Amino acid sequence: MRYLSLDWIDALVDEVARHPALVDAAGDLDVGITQVIADGPEGTVVYHLRIADGAVRFGSGPAEPEHVRFEQDWETAVGVATNQINAQEAFISGRIRLTGDQAALAAAQPVFGALDPVFSAVREHTEYS
Repeated sequence: MRYLSLDWIDALVDEVARHPALVDAAGDLDVGITQVIADGPEGTVVYHLRIADGAVRFGSGPAEPEHVRFEQDWETAVGVATNQINAQEAFISGRIRLTGDQAALAAAQPVFGALDPVFSAVREHTEYS
């Protein structure tokens, strides 16, 4: 499946359901995170991560409500996803733009750690061209 396609988002949804540790990581957090990736093969792609009510969910479109937004171009997104670009360096250099509630983002760090096996499993079946 192609990176950032609807099939890819669906695979994330399915994989999240297989990782009950995400419930513990989600706790009582309430945060919506939108990712916007521009200039890709399918144009601009918008998807979200929603953490609420002890659950973690991905979906297409913006988070509702949206607390945090990341914006980047296709090249940066692929580079970060394939470990060719360091995410922290991409932030510092302005290749990834962050807007919104940085405290909410910081509070969600345990969820991001718990999502690592989810992304790893999906990455095995993902094409980045």
